[in-house]
Amino acid sequence: MSTRLDSRRGSATPNSDLSDAQPSRSGFRLDVQALRAVAIAAVVINHLWPTRLTGGYVGVDVFFVISGFLITGHLLREVAASGRIRLGAFYARRIRRLLPAALLVLAISAILVWAFLPYPRWERNAAEIAASAGYVENWLLAGLSINYSALNDSASVAQHYWSLSVEEQFYLVWPLLIGFGVLACGRFFGQVGPHRVVLALLLGVVVVSFGASVAYTAAEPAQAYFVTFTRGWEFALGGVVAVAGSRIRMPRLVANLLALAGFAAVTVSAVVYGPETPFPGVAALLPVAGTAAIIAAGSGGHRLWHSSITDWRPVQWIGGISYSLYLWHWPLIVVAPFLLRAELNALTRIALLSSAVLLAWLTKLLVEDPGREWRFWRTSTRHSVILMLAGMGIVIALAGGLFGAYQLKSAADSPDAPIPSGACDGPAALSATSVCVDPFGPASTTYMTERNEYFHYPEECGETRPDTSQGELVPVIICDYSEGDADASEVWMVGDSHVQQWQGATFELAKQHGWRVTLAYRGHCPAADVAYIGFRSPATQEEVDACRRWSRGVSAAVVHARPDIVLTAMASRQHLVDDGSGRSASEQFQDGLLADWNKWADAGVRVAPIADPPYNGEVRDPDCVVLNQANPLECARPRVAAQPSDPIVVAASRADRPGIQLIDLTDYFCDADTCYSVVGGVPVYYDADHLNLVYVRMLATAFGEALAR
Repeated sequence: MSTRLDSRRGSATPNSDLSDAQPSRSGFRLDVQALRAVAIAAVVINHLWPTRLTGGYVGVDVFFVISGFLITGHLLREVAASGRIRLGAFYARRIRRLLPAALLVLAISAILVWAFLPYPRWERNAAEIAASAGYVENWLLAGLSINYSALNDSASVAQHYWSLSVEEQFYLVWPLLIGFGVLACGRFFGQVGPHRVVLALLLGVVVVSFGASVAYTAAEPAQAYFVTFTRGWEFALGGVVAVAGSRIRMPRLVANLLALAGFAAVTVSAVVYGPETPFPGVAALLPVAGTAAIIAAGSGGHRLWHSSITDWRPVQWIGGISYSLYLWHWPLIVVAPFLLRAELNALTRIALLSSAVLLAWLTKLLVEDPGREWRFWRTSTRHSVILMLAGMGIVIALAGGLFGAYQLKSAADSPDAPIPSGACDGPAALSATSVCVDPFGPASTTYMTERNEYFHYPEECGETRPDTSQGELVPVIICDYSEGDADASEVWMVGDSHVQQWQGATFELAKQHGWRVTLAYRGHCPAADVAYIGFRSPATQEEVDACRRWSRGVSAAVVHARPDIVLTAMASRQHLVDDGSGRSASEQFQDGLLADWNKWADAGVRVAPIADPPYNGEVRDPDCVVLNQANPLECARPRVAAQPSDPIVVAASRADRPGIQLIDLTDYFCDADTCYSVVGGVPVYYDADHLNLVYVRMLATAFGEALAR
């Protein structure tokens, strides 16, 4: 590429990228370095104290804008100086700057996972470490966000590499985009000027990508957070500032006010936003525009009001180690509880922060800075690429070894394996007739494996198939234990994953009684005639409409099928409903449940609603049992907190008809005062929201007795 560019320069920014802490001192932007410090502080505080700085994740967006600004300015200056963009040299510089530290942390993270994390977590971590080595972690996470069961998976040590993957994809595309703009100017728009052509191109990216971000965030918020095209406008806006910022001459007072407004915008978004904020979408405008305003205000060369703080050496030092600090802080947060065998408290969080800063400084000193000067890969682009591929290969090999170790360890686990049946094993230890020495003592194993997966389907279950008997497609799975008996009892299980978690006990009973069991589940969707608006947080209109169609379709399908029994359950305390009446959500939910149950009972169906089990993740760390293996009573919680009022229980008490009978097994999780995480040597929960399959299978007898009553 050898298109000529005139001598006007787009920016005075030094030759550096987002992570480059030591650019040429000529034109070094102290305010940009301080912005790095602000961004990494927001991210790290959000990760260590998520309830204190709920929107700290916007620090990533600050980084994206800085990256777009610096790289665009660098590329335009290169074209101005040499008339072309040397793609090989550009990519080689990015490799030398970014990969040594990134691959080192990934390699060490893989070893830490193997050494300290429970082996069932090795598989997910291995996949994400490999994806991060190839800089496609963001797309892996976007794909996993489609999988409902993956929503409850614990975070991996490499999850934060999603943003670095977006960065690398930006670095791959951006010189081609800028080069195309310059080339188009030389061939077709010579009278317009290259800066104007590039500026128009960047503004086009801002408009298109921002529109896609808003639309996709509204339609698929979980995926929109990770995919590259919803973030492209943030880089492009930084590029717009690089092209136009230095050409806009503003008085010092205006620059000061603009910079203060920018810092205020970033601060407000970090403080006010939270995990429920639809993001990126429109919400990303505030931190992104704020960052662009700060950079634009500093492009005039004025010493601004904030300079006395942002120029402060400790602030600049934090900005200098921001890249390595970003790399190190997250794997330490993930691994530390397992290393310490305790939940993180204020003291250990501060120790983690100090350790991450120390490791970041050492990595900067020993890896980042020397890495750019290693003689072998500075001699040619080819050498840089060879070493890059070798480093990636080593990390992927470590991830492969981790996955292989997981496969070997998990081979013996089977969801259909025999379960303990002693008088003090599992829920039997809470039976009124049991006298056990230590009913709430340590579990024989605290690791959740395939044997514990509440969503396991045995071989009697067929493929998912549509039920369109009432016009609305309702996916169902039939698990046939009837051995061809035409008169076998028909049992339906209807609801979200909170009825699915009871299928282990249901299948045990189905084996004994020869039932045909039809499963009709939809994650995050209540089987009730309610004005559903979301699960824990507002859902998109598309999700709301789909849930409503399924709910009405499955209700009609039950009436049409007229099974002998319908087992129904759902996370009724987490579903959000609002019919505009002003009544409480619980009242609305109770009425919606009764509306469907009465329809089914009128059709001659026995309706057996199942009380939701006590909370887990809402009242304790989901890893509490793993972190307190020797003393699981540390995880016990008061019954009044763990088992608050449940609309299903209240609705069943209001039903007052023999065809609707509640199954409430709370007494197998709690005594009169306390609810437990380990009972009779068996962990109660599989994850933050669902029961352990082994524990549910051990409840089959109690479940059957309650159903018979």
